[in-house]
Amino acid sequence: MKYALLGDLHSNVEDTKAVLDQINCYAPDAKIIGLGDLYECNIGKRKAETARDLPMKKAAHMPRGFASLLTFPSVRGNQEERIMLVTGREDFEHLPEKMIIDGAVIMHGHQWKWTKGWLPVLPKTDPPLLIFGHSHVAGLYRKKKRLPMEYGEPVLLKKKRYGINAGAVWGAREWVLYDSAARTVTFMKAGLA
Repeated sequence: MKYALLGDLHSNVEDTKAVLDQINCYAPDAKIIGLGDLYECNIGKRKAETARDLPMKKAAHMPRGFASLLTFPSVRGNQEERIMLVTGREDFEHLPEKMIIDGAVIMHGHQWKWTKGWLPVLPKTDPPLLIFGHSHVAGLYRKKKRLPMEYGEPVLLKKKRYGINAGAVWGAREWVLYDSAARTVTFMKAGLA
């Protein structure tokens, strides 16, 4: 089965439309899954430590037409968690922290540690393929090292443990196509041929 995985949309209508259009053209049969941070929280981490009961309009950036683009399941990101914290509402509670699909675990990425250089300290998962976002940097990781990758070029995954960061929709228009049957992952960027 094919999966189109996209994360870190941060309420950006134009970038989200561009990625969804590319998915529709390049992989119309793929199941789309979100990697979290669908919305942008307007309240920073420090202020969120004490801010409570804020109205949703103040807490989250929710541009007109954005919610109608979110027709796919997603995991919950740190932005959704912060929005719930500062509003006291449970609007995103239904989004799971992780999902398991054919041969892969899907998480946002804020649940584990990152190095100062924004390299993920990946947890061991079962299945061993972990697809995530959070840092806004697309990458393929194996044994604490970043491996080479090129946009639009499928990478054959051996039966080993890998981390795959899909990058960010917001600002970069990145996403990943995962083919569980072929055991390949293709890093994509809307706007590139």
